[in-house]
Amino acid sequence: MTAFLPPADRQGPRYARITGTGSHLPPQRLTNAALVAQLAERDIETSDAWIVERTGIRARHFAAPGVVCSDLALEAARAALDAAGRTSADLDLIIVATSTPDMIFPSTACILQRKLGVHGCPAFDVQAVCAGFVYALTVADAMIRTGSARCALVIGAEVFSRILDFEDRTTCVLFGDGAGAVILEASDIPGILASELRADGRHADILCTPGTVAGGKVSGDPTLKMDGPAVFKLAVNVLEDAARNVLAKAGKSESDIDFLIPHQANIRIMQSTAKKLKLGADKLVVTVDEHGNTSAASIPLALDVAVRDGRIQRGHRLLLEGVGGGFTWGAVLLEY
Repeated sequence: MTAFLPPADRQGPRYARITGTGSHLPPQRLTNAALVAQLAERDIETSDAWIVERTGIRARHFAAPGVVCSDLALEAARAALDAAGRTSADLDLIIVATSTPDMIFPSTACILQRKLGVHGCPAFDVQAVCAGFVYALTVADAMIRTGSARCALVIGAEVFSRILDFEDRTTCVLFGDGAGAVILEASDIPGILASELRADGRHADILCTPGTVAGGKVSGDPTLKMDGPAVFKLAVNVLEDAARNVLAKAGKSESDIDFLIPHQANIRIMQSTAKKLKLGADKLVVTVDEHGNTSAASIPLALDVAVRDGRIQRGHRLLLEGVGGGFTWGAVLLEY
């Protein structure tokens, strides 16, 4: 366990380092076969082979009725706190990355803060869709480096099953629910080495959920819409650029990467990025097959899986990458 650092006016460098990870998936696991059977009842044709070939997804988890984003976040938060040897009372910053909040306001982070039994510290949401966790981690890193926080809870949590159009086989088979969390603490030991955040609103329409609440009712379409080919083409290009930029900032090269943990959206995008960075399959962390695209939750979910199964050890250098609606993207290079 890393001890808290003295106040920010102390001498020497100040870094932010991950001291614990956690994740949570809802109990209901829906295999491709089960989902295909449900879609067949709606006269929507697809197959397990079609889904696996195009995405690499074999199953996903859906939250039960009444379970909201903060409920999933709470379980992941507890696991991360336990792994870090911390309690909720140690937290002085809570950031939740989500596109499926409990309500319009207050933020899911504030609701989670109440469920954790703490109060007083800053708590807010970050909305950058599937790049949300990378955005949130970068914000927490900046606040720790400037002395605004010492022990941050950073979470990606989603209930995407609530915004899917089950008449659209090109999107409804892709997404799932879940949460992943990290505890990020001030440290004398380098942790986050560099980050890169980008956005291009010109591409807002290729991945969006265009509904809103107005006049006491839903206005527009509240279900997810995606131009798959356009997203694929853009994602592959921007992820490579983000990776190379963040490596350059840190003075590192592709050979310095021990593991690539990309947003778990599509196995073909992930493999293409790894190939461009000259990384073998053994350096690519893949969990999309078991939980589908969980948007902001997917990177911390994959990180926690690889930490707990022993692949990722202290001292390993990790490249995290996310890309999502907005269009948003980014990368973080860190030493675990």
